[in-house]
Amino acid sequence: MRIVAGEHRGRRIEAPPGDGTRPTSDRVREALFSILSAGATLHGETVLDLYAGSGALGLEALSRGAETAEFVEHDPAAARALKANLDALRVPPGRAKLHRTDVLKALENARNRGATYSLVVCDPPYRLAPELGEPLTTALKPVLTPHARVVTESDRRAPLSLSLPLTDERRYGDTLIRIHHP
Repeated sequence: MRIVAGEHRGRRIEAPPGDGTRPTSDRVREALFSILSAGATLHGETVLDLYAGSGALGLEALSRGAETAEFVEHDPAAARALKANLDALRVPPGRAKLHRTDVLKALENARNRGATYSLVVCDPPYRLAPELGEPLTTALKPVLTPHARVVTESDRRAPLSLSLPLTDERRYGDTLIRIHHP
């Protein structure tokens, strides 16, 4: 797996061992970030990468100019791989932070400290996606900037459905990408 574009273009990133994490393919990441940036960088974006796994989505955003990225990953093996990727890319601690906790708890903590994000990427385990829509919608609303975008990735047969205005939806094989503008 590689960073597709930007400052770290072509750099390899590692996926966690085993089949517990399903990294977003290079092709899907390239298509997604082409849609998000519309030819421009993501300069100034504050990114929250939920169910981060290897961190591929948040790392791609940082490579393309995002100001900061916070990664939320509960699985210890995935968190270790993500930390190794941050170290290998030499991402300064001021630009990236890893939260080793449950996503809903991380969102509650973000709300409590007044954190807000302009881009949220959410790629939960596909088997959990159908039941996460309402809890995630409720937890996300207080941490979004007024013009935030929320991107979800799920299986097209069992989609993650947020109760936020949907502005774009794309299918790549069995992968469904949805972009919301609250």
